[in-house]
Amino acid sequence: MIYLDYAANTPVDPAVLEVFCAAERAHPGNPNSAHQAGRAARQELDRCTAGIASLLGCLPEEILYTSGASESNNLAVKGIAHAARHVGRHILSTALEHPSVGGSLTALQQQGYEIDLVDMGRDGTVDVDQLRSLLRRDTVLVSLCAVDSELGTVQPIGAVAEALRTFPDCRLHVDATQALGKTPLCLDRVDTMSFALHKLHGLNGSGLLFKRSGLVLEPQIHGGAGVSLYRSGTPTLALAAAAWKALELALGQEEARTAHVRALNRRLREALSRRPEVRINSPAGAIPHILNLSVRGVKGADFQRALDRRGVCVSVKSACSVEGTPSKAVYAVSRDRRTALSSWRISLSHLTTEAEIEEFLQVFDACCKELIP
Repeated sequence: MIYLDYAANTPVDPAVLEVFCAAERAHPGNPNSAHQAGRAARQELDRCTAGIASLLGCLPEEILYTSGASESNNLAVKGIAHAARHVGRHILSTALEHPSVGGSLTALQQQGYEIDLVDMGRDGTVDVDQLRSLLRRDTVLVSLCAVDSELGTVQPIGAVAEALRTFPDCRLHVDATQALGKTPLCLDRVDTMSFALHKLHGLNGSGLLFKRSGLVLEPQIHGGAGVSLYRSGTPTLALAAAAWKALELALGQEEARTAHVRALNRRLREALSRRPEVRINSPAGAIPHILNLSVRGVKGADFQRALDRRGVCVSVKSACSVEGTPSKAVYAVSRDRRTALSSWRISLSHLTTEAEIEEFLQVFDACCKELIP
C-alpha cells in the first residue's frame, strides 16, 4: 500500500504513543480529584499544558483541551457568536471552510445570525478588500482556515487581522488544522485558533483550542467539572502528554520535514505537468504537503477508486466533505465545474519516500490508460 492521504490522518509517532501509555500507567487519578492521586495527576497536567503553551507561544490558561478540531471549531465559532449576541449577529467566513465551521455557521444562521461569505481569488486566497468592505459595526466574528485542506493554499491571516484592527468588537477565529507543523503560525492577533493532533502524528480524539486570555466564550458542553469553565469533562492527562510530545516533534523538526516534502512535491509537479490531460490546481504558494490535481474527462471519485484498486490511497476533497459534489476550492481557482468534479488530492508527509512517489507515478500512468478514452 502507498499511503498519500496524510492531510486526512497521520499514523501516530511511536514516541507519542509511548508517552501516552506511560502517562496512563503512572497517573490513575482524576486531575479534578482532591486526593493525592488527583493532585499528582493535576500537577502533571499543568506541566503538560505549560509545555504546550511554550511551544505555541501563549499562556497556559489560553489552552483548552478538546476532542479534536471539529469540537474546537464548534466551541470557538458558536461560543464567540453566542457570547457576543448583544453586540451583533453578523459573521464573515468563506465557502471553503471545514464542515465543522460550515455546519456551525449554518446552525447559527438558523438562530438568526447573518452570514456573509467572502469571495476567493484565482490563487485560492480570500479577497481581503472585499472582506474589508463587508465588515460592519455589528460584525462579531470572522472565521477562516489558515491553510485550505484541498488546495494547500496559505491564507493571508495577517492581512485579515489588520483589516479588523478598527473593529474592536469583531473576533478572529482561525482553523489551523492543516497549518500546524507545516507553516509558521502567529497567535498575536488571533482570538481563537483550533488544532487537531492526529494531523501531525499525534493521537486521534485529541484537539486543542487557543483562546485569548480575557475572551469570553459560551460553553457548548454543560455540567461536570473540567480544567476550564469553557469545556466541561474529566481532562485526559495522557492525551495532554501525548499532544505535548507530538507538538514538540512536529515543531522541532518542521524545517527538515518540510524540506523533504518539498522535494517530493517538486518531483510530482514536474512529472504530472508533462501530461497534457493533467491540471495542477494547487497554487505555487501552497504548502508542499498538499497537491491537488484534475485529470481531464475523469471524475475525481473514479480516479480515486482506480488508484485504490492498485493500492494507492488518496482523497477526493476533504475526508469530511460530501461525496459526489464539485470541489468548492477547485472551482474557486478554476471557475470550471468539470475541473472541480475531476479533482482529487495527494497529501504527503516526512514519512513518504522517493520510492513511493516513483511507484505512484507508474500506477498513475496505468490508471490513465484505463480511464482516459
